[in-house]
Amino acid sequence: MKQKFPLLLIIAALSLNLSAFAQLKTNLVFFTEQGERFTLILNGIRQNPAPETNVKVTDLIAPTYKVKIIFDEQGIPDLDKTLTFNQGTETTFTIKRNNKKEYVMRWMNEVPIEQALPPATGQQVVVYTTQPPAPSTVTQTTTTYTETTGEPQGSVSMGISINDPELGVNMNINVGGAIPSGSQAVTTQTTTTTYSTTTNASGGYCQEPVPPQQQAYVMPGYNGPVGCPYPMHPSEFQEVKRSVESKSFDDTRLRIAKQVIASNCLLSAQVKEIMLLFTFEDTRLDLAKYAYGYTYDIGNYYKLNDAFTFESTIEELDEYINGFRR
Repeated sequence: MKQKFPLLLIIAALSLNLSAFAQLKTNLVFFTEQGERFTLILNGIRQNPAPETNVKVTDLIAPTYKVKIIFDEQGIPDLDKTLTFNQGTETTFTIKRNNKKEYVMRWMNEVPIEQALPPATGQQVVVYTTQPPAPSTVTQTTTTYTETTGEPQGSVSMGISINDPELGVNMNINVGGAIPSGSQAVTTQTTTTTYSTTTNASGGYCQEPVPPQQQAYVMPGYNGPVGCPYPMHPSEFQEVKRSVESKSFDDTRLRIAKQVIASNCLLSAQVKEIMLLFTFEDTRLDLAKYAYGYTYDIGNYYKLNDAFTFESTIEELDEYINGFRR
């Protein structure tokens, strides 16, 4: 019996050591050097609910995991790797491009877990889970505008009322006045797009848009053909007009006007306003031809005829429009 007692002590001590070793937990840190967002998959389970640039996973109990990195930016291949690390440590891996411009995952450093620093600013910290995060919903709001142009139409009034009992504010503002000729009234509409985040077949993160009812620009009182999807906002147009008008020569004005028109959509009335900035009939005709392919209400293009002096110029523009192919 005396001989068995030391052996029992040794077995008990080993059991305690193995138990303590089994309870060791590990942290893993992954980050991208250039700030690319990614989703971290461990053993086929997504860990971070949304793509991040720096992710720390805590409470890992095994020494080896299958790791998959799915980049948020399309076109970057996924990274797959089996990682083995010392338990009871915080091990950091960096994700970067190598000399061949390929994305790789590299060991960076390791410290005992009790010496690990607090989470860094902007770092996503998640506790290791064998269940994927629940789907989340993101709502994105955009604003569109409805614009009208025309002759003076009497007066317009606007009322603003603010009533906040907590702040003790009660204010009413009323503004009235006539709409000048050629002005554009703006009405704001809001469109909401909802995205649901889910896990795809490979355990990755993806966004599934819930398509809203499409909101398109509608020009009040106009039912004719449309040449481009959405005309330039009035404030932006006025800036363009001032820029063109600031130049001294028609050639320079025409070059700037064409540069702006080529990347925008205009109303017929806006095209006419730019035309009237030019002195010569030929230059106005040149602009009218060029702008036709970038005009929303092409059914109103006949209104540009008032900017010409000669009938022959009007006929030439009409021939151009009849032969225009989009």
